[in-house]
Amino acid sequence: QLLEAKASLSLAQTQHALQLQQAKAQINNMVPKKQFEQLQNTLREEQCKTQQLQESLQQQAEQTCRQLVRTQEEHEHLLQAALEQAEGLEHSLRNAEAVLAERAAQLRDAQAQLSRNKLLTEELRGENRRFAMALQAAELKQKSMEEKNQLLEEQASALKQLIGKITPVSLS
Repeated sequence: QLLEAKASLSLAQTQHALQLQQAKAQINNMVPKKQFEQLQNTLREEQCKTQQLQESLQQQAEQTCRQLVRTQEEHEHLLQAALEQAEGLEHSLRNAEAVLAERAAQLRDAQAQLSRNKLLTEELRGENRRFAMALQAAELKQKSMEEKNQLLEEQASALKQLIGKITPVSLS
């Protein structure tokens, strides 16, 4: 709009200058007074229009300048808000990365502990199998000992009976 107004002003000034030259040429060519007065009136009107155009152009320039300043301030506020939001997001991202790193370390520790527990479980199963075999062997040995003990008790009982029979006979 400013450029259009300047172009209009420039055109009006050029027309005004041409009209002024024409008026001077006509005056030099002894223009009649009535025509001279018309030209002077036209010149005043054109000067008035030029003045109005200049004032309008000045107002438009001032208004455009104010609008540019407001727009620039708005953009600065928006940029500041965007920067603050970006900083907040970056801070949140760093916190999330720290939490994730901590959780990953915890998971690695838990996995290592799980592996150790698995090895211990396998070792305990092996020991349990050895103990079960030893217990089975001990039970078999105990059963064999109980059978031998039973046999010995039967033999002792038979011997007692035999001694019981022999003793009265030998006393008599």
